[in-house]
Amino acid sequence: MAHRLLPLVLAAALTAAAASACGGDDPARTSGGGSVAVAGIGYTSDQLAQALLTELPGYQRGGDPDLGEYGTLRAIRNAARLQEGVELDKPRCGNGAGGPGGKIPANVPAALVTFTKANGQTVSQTLMAMQADDAEEQVNARVPSGCLTFKTRIGSKWAVHRVAESPRGEIGQGSRTVGVTTIAGAAHTKAWYVVFRGRDYLATITVVGPNATRDEAERIAAEAREHAERFLP
Repeated sequence: MAHRLLPLVLAAALTAAAASACGGDDPARTSGGGSVAVAGIGYTSDQLAQALLTELPGYQRGGDPDLGEYGTLRAIRNAARLQEGVELDKPRCGNGAGGPGGKIPANVPAALVTFTKANGQTVSQTLMAMQADDAEEQVNARVPSGCLTFKTRIGSKWAVHRVAESPRGEIGQGSRTVGVTTIAGAAHTKAWYVVFRGRDYLATITVVGPNATRDEAERIAAEAREHAERFLP
């Protein structure tokens, strides 16, 4: 079984779900549920967890990291459930549009941590063990031109999304940055999503909030890369 990295339009939902990971919406699961390794992939989930950011100026960490197989991380499972209830006016845009391309095997080692600002803005970082070719595919993925604007509906409420994608960047061994502005009624939210790869791993940084910016997302991604390199040589 494989899981697509979720569309960026759901980045806010994923981040909110990640932030609730320490809140116990699933009593049967606890963070740090055990190190996971997959044949052919060098890092274990425990090693990835140690390489996550431990602090972020201006933010408070949302509990201990969640680690294990990618498909079992609480934030991923919660956001996937939410995605099932989302209707898109352009259905093809839900098939990975706005997020990294390709598929993430559900059993790859992974670790995730979240941070929250006093104003409600959130940051999530995910590290996944991944071979170079697969990580490069994720970095090279692009949002289809027809999906740069689209609408979603949850229940009776519609939201409008506008996507901005930057050219390939140079964070780590290659990166991509995607932003989505979401307008739902009077609510106005921005999400910036940075994907970069290192040696045998893929990392994602998601910043969500009304004042989220590309510069901040890429700055945090660069800090995350520098920190991770100390633990994942």
